[in-house]
Amino acid sequence: MMNVCRPRVVPRNSSRSWPAAVLTIVLTLGLVVVTPHAAGAAQAPVGLGTATSYAVLAGSTVTNTGPTVVNGDLGVSPGSAVTGFPPGTVNGTIHAADSAAIQAKSDLAIAYNDAAGRIPATTVPTELGGTTLTPGVYNSAAGTFGITGNLTLNALGDPNAVFIFQAASTLTTASASSITLIGGAQACNVFWQVGSSATLGTASSFVGTILALASITVTTGVTVNGRVLARVGAVTLDSDTITRSDCAILPPRTTSTTLTSSNPVAREGTPVTFTATVTSTAGFTPTGTVVITVDGTVLGSAPLDANGQATLTTSALTPGSHQVVATYQGSTLLNPSASPPLTQVIFRPIPPTPTPTPTPTPTPTMTSTPPVVPGEAPGEGPDSRHEKCGHEERKLANAGTTETQTRKRRECDRWHHRRDNDRQVTIQTFHTLHGVFGGNAHRSHHRTKKSWFSRHPGRHRGHHKFSAHGHHRR
Repeated sequence: MMNVCRPRVVPRNSSRSWPAAVLTIVLTLGLVVVTPHAAGAAQAPVGLGTATSYAVLAGSTVTNTGPTVVNGDLGVSPGSAVTGFPPGTVNGTIHAADSAAIQAKSDLAIAYNDAAGRIPATTVPTELGGTTLTPGVYNSAAGTFGITGNLTLNALGDPNAVFIFQAASTLTTASASSITLIGGAQACNVFWQVGSSATLGTASSFVGTILALASITVTTGVTVNGRVLARVGAVTLDSDTITRSDCAILPPRTTSTTLTSSNPVAREGTPVTFTATVTSTAGFTPTGTVVITVDGTVLGSAPLDANGQATLTTSALTPGSHQVVATYQGSTLLNPSASPPLTQVIFRPIPPTPTPTPTPTPTPTMTSTPPVVPGEAPGEGPDSRHEKCGHEERKLANAGTTETQTRKRRECDRWHHRRDNDRQVTIQTFHTLHGVFGGNAHRSHHRTKKSWFSRHPGRHRGHHKFSAHGHHRR
């Protein structure tokens, strides 16, 4: 059985170790897996300045044995000795104590101090093998780091994630040890600040840039994806492959968000579905969350699907005009973006006005108005005139003949003649209708004639003639 030792954690500096996250230690197949839940705030990469172009940089000498391949520049300063090339190969430029090497060494010193001063740091066990770490700054209680087996660095999907390891003393990797990058992690963003010397074991695979104060020894058959940079001492190589790590050129991070409504003008209480579509110039479908606001108030959020769309349905909008905006929250690879405001109108229907029941229009009663005889006053009918003249005739019969009486008698005579004409028209009209109304109409005519005859003044009857049937004629 393998014994697993866990060194007691003692903060090197309380201000740097206090924010350390809680560590979860899991024993699996005899390996210690240490995964911090948080490793402090996101870090910026360590700036290397002109030392960025170097794969190997030393203070005193660079010594090589065997067919080492250096992919990048090789330099030394203030020393000037570079040996072993050939048989070693440098796919870059060798700078031995020239101005370029001097400047690179100056920039290296700045980078070293930068990495050593990064806070906050999470204190982890000295042995990193068998663990998985997320982006952040790490140190150890003993001031040293060792890798036996495999160390996994998980960028959690962020290709810009930075890992910084602060070793107050030494860094040592075992033979055949390795470092694996996952979650988008890049070797260019892994930095090892070493306060003394670093040694990489035989046939090991190492990732990151070593910033050592003293010396760096790369034993036989080591593959380094990064840099070996020593400020003061020597760099020793033996049939190794050193490849300068350059960060990949990331695709554009720009995104664009649009928003549509299933019903831009909707009735109150009717469900309305908002669809946000997010696109990017990066050449892949965005992932993440879209937040939809109405008049500045958050309505809700929804995740993007495989087509880069997020939908949200609501029926709770109040009547009126609303401004709706969809905001993409962004991701580790893409920037956030917001849609132009979308106008959503909600209306409340007007209740129908009851149709009033029409009031029946009464049928007007036709009132017969007797014809006005010329010479009669308006409103003076035949009967009233007849009675008036009859009354006058009786008075005249009892009185003598005077000019006034003669004038009144003539007026009554003229009225009688006008009245006779009117009666004659009436009687003739009845005879015309006799064929329509039959015998009853004929009898009615005789009654009418009789009534007229009896009412006609006696002295005037001689002026009128009647037919054999008693019909009135002039």
